[in-house]
Amino acid sequence: MAEKERTYSDTEIADKLEALPGWYFEDGWIRRVYKTDGWPTTLMLVSAVGYLSEAAYHHPDLTVTWGRLTVKLSTHSAGGVTDKDFELARQIEDVALWRPQGGALEGTPNKFVRGGDPR
Repeated sequence: MAEKERTYSDTEIADKLEALPGWYFEDGWIRRVYKTDGWPTTLMLVSAVGYLSEAAYHHPDLTVTWGRLTVKLSTHSAGGVTDKDFELARQIEDVALWRPQGGALEGTPNKFVRGGDPR
């Protein structure tokens, strides 16, 4: 039988979230709100999160509205927040907020995806 994954205490979670600005801990989940410029962008972000989650074989809970996506991560099998949650949060963050930094790609002129108010 596989050993249960290590879960983190509230204090440890707070410390680890310092490396993930915009993410917060509430009701047993690490969470992040992303604001978008509307429904098409929200759906593209949901698809990107879905792709990353399936590739990682670790699936967040998502709340989807017109201009907002809330991502919630916790490892149900371990009964808390584990390294899986922090690693997937980092991947989601890097993809969701990525913008070209020079080079041939201009980047969208739209507001697109941005970190939202956590509550």
